[in-house]
Amino acid sequence: MDINKTLAQEFGLRQEQVDNTIALIDDDKTIPFIARYRKELTGSLDDQLLRELYDRLMYLRNLEKRKEEIRSAITEQEKMAPEIEAAIDAAKTLVEVEDIYRPYKPKRRTRAGIARENGLEPLSEIIMAQKASTDPEKEAEAFINEEKNVPDAKAALQGAMDIIAEDISDDAEIRKKLRSLANREGKLVSKAADENAESVYTNYYDYSEPIEKIAHHRILALDRGEKEGFLKVSLELDETSASGLVIHKYAVNDSACAEIVREAATDSYKRLIFPSIEREIRSELSANAAEQAIKVFGENLRQLLLQAPLKNSVILGLDPGYRTGCKVAVIDATGKVLDTNVIYPTPGPKTDIEGSKRIVKNLISKHGVTTISIGNGTASRETESFVAELIKEIPEKVSYMVVSEAGASVYSASKLAAEEFPEYDVSLRSAVSIARRLQDPLAELVKIDPKAIGVGQYQHDMPQKRMNEALTGVVEDCVNSVGVDLNTASHSLLSYISGINSTVAKNIVTYREENGRFTDRKQLLKVSKLGKKAFEQCAGFLRVRDGKNPLDNTAVHPESYDAASSLLNECGFTLADVSRGGAKEISEKADALGIENISKNLGIGIPTLTDIISELKKPGRDLRDELPPPLLRSGDVMEIKDLKPGMELVGTVRNVIDFGIFVDIGVHEDGLVHISQICNRYIKHPLEAVKVGDIVKVRVLDVDVKKKRISLTMRLDGDEKRPARSEKKRENKRPKGADITKMRNSSFRIKQK
Repeated sequence: MDINKTLAQEFGLRQEQVDNTIALIDDDKTIPFIARYRKELTGSLDDQLLRELYDRLMYLRNLEKRKEEIRSAITEQEKMAPEIEAAIDAAKTLVEVEDIYRPYKPKRRTRAGIARENGLEPLSEIIMAQKASTDPEKEAEAFINEEKNVPDAKAALQGAMDIIAEDISDDAEIRKKLRSLANREGKLVSKAADENAESVYTNYYDYSEPIEKIAHHRILALDRGEKEGFLKVSLELDETSASGLVIHKYAVNDSACAEIVREAATDSYKRLIFPSIEREIRSELSANAAEQAIKVFGENLRQLLLQAPLKNSVILGLDPGYRTGCKVAVIDATGKVLDTNVIYPTPGPKTDIEGSKRIVKNLISKHGVTTISIGNGTASRETESFVAELIKEIPEKVSYMVVSEAGASVYSASKLAAEEFPEYDVSLRSAVSIARRLQDPLAELVKIDPKAIGVGQYQHDMPQKRMNEALTGVVEDCVNSVGVDLNTASHSLLSYISGINSTVAKNIVTYREENGRFTDRKQLLKVSKLGKKAFEQCAGFLRVRDGKNPLDNTAVHPESYDAASSLLNECGFTLADVSRGGAKEISEKADALGIENISKNLGIGIPTLTDIISELKKPGRDLRDELPPPLLRSGDVMEIKDLKPGMELVGTVRNVIDFGIFVDIGVHEDGLVHISQICNRYIKHPLEAVKVGDIVKVRVLDVDVKKKRISLTMRLDGDEKRPARSEKKRENKRPKGADITKMRNSSFRIKQK
């Protein structure tokens, strides 16, 4: 297989793009570096497509490696033939390759293997010849052997049938056809393990759906229900047509031998082939569902990490609690901790609302607090009510936000938090983290295992290695697309920068502590274990603010500094203009001179030139500043009991899953907008219309206070019927049934005095 050519065809790319990208990957260039600084070679492929191409490249290389291993194994057995060689070459998947290898693969001790040991293989060959004149029982008498546990003709025939059944089950062509049949006509069926048991899986106690139509999230629900012991799940396929396919190939006439072959073929299908194919298909369904869930999780994580930061604000973080009170931490605009305390505004043994108000009012006045950040865990509702009442009593203009504290406890008890705040106990570290999540979500959330952030579905059921790889890739892309301040970034944030591992990240922080702030990107070369290759990879993503060279505060790579200086000169600007806030008219002047002419004169590609122009216009820009700010709310704190059907509200999308979205409407419990209620057109997935962080208008459809469930619609025209679809799509109507309680994720909401 020509892997490069195959990738070009599969991704619809020019061969040159694929060849160059693979060469860069093989040269150990990172995806963020390739996406940002090698656009001319890749044709400006973005980081997400590059990662998809990388994953497919690794799969195809593993496929080719496995093919070579199997060729060698079959050749060593001296059984290689031209048709086997051709079949291996033509195989497109690992499953197909393993099917080809099955007859030659060392087997554990089986019924067929024992029959062969007992000398019954020649009898199986006589029967498989299916001659009309052959009497199988008479032929079997010649193989009776007490010493080999073949006491009679019946035992001999049974052994021969076992051999035939195993040979049929090793037929790669039959397996391929049956697998295709099962995918077209098979159904996934679930029954209750105990019909009297109550669980969130009751909708699946008597359930079936065609394999080709079943949604990914329902596969994951069935898998979890089976794993937890509430469901029995199986693949259902019409046995007559499936086994008939096998019989038709092997039973060639109506002879007595053919009748035995039919019986052996039926046994092969029931005992060997179908159980194996059932395992394979269910495994493939689960793998595909997991991949989709990981993809959605990754997209949600990307949007969460890239939320607009709350800059230039002094923030007071509150970690709510009952018995132990609410922990308080105040941070300045750089994230430095200014003050800490403990208050008791919630029900408990030390409740002191007035005393708590005095402490918070004093902190607001003393440090100029502009925003209060409240964790959404235990006692959040009472703490929110306390804060809403307090800010009505003070002259200062203070807003508050309820933020997701998912993962905060994991971080606060971690070694990283202990190193960062050795003087604080675990709960105070959580308060600091809750405050910092508003100030810079990206910088704070990278300290936490992505799985603990809470924006996915069934994340704990996913293949952990694959999910970790995918989510780490998302974090890397986000961190590098934003860039980090070399003089303030933590080592955990630095470790996600292209070309920098955890050791080098810690060395950067150590160098900074020992030598003072960086004034030039070139100083990175003085950091222990950061060589020229790592410098090439990381330099463009690290910002030096107020340094010697204003280009160090941009995403312009040092390799392009000469080109950037020449560009400024051609357009009538200087580096001093950049340091004063940017050459804002450089785009117009470059357009007047001609982008293609400048590209030729400077010897750089148009994509790189365009990026340089963009950076020179706004040095030090943060792409997150262009995103909509968090949702402001005013008025009293609402509760779920205040909601009534028909109410129209504004909310923030907190989580996107396969069958809908969860929206924070300011009542502590997120409401569900089913996929059918997102928009007036048919969509296959909610991500086609919305993403995490979007601010949306919704109307309340139904409220279940007891179960804390809120049903919402974004279709405000009053027509809440399912959007029209084509006839084919109409067949895919989604049945009810999914546990949504565990998927809720309250994240951020803000209310203002």
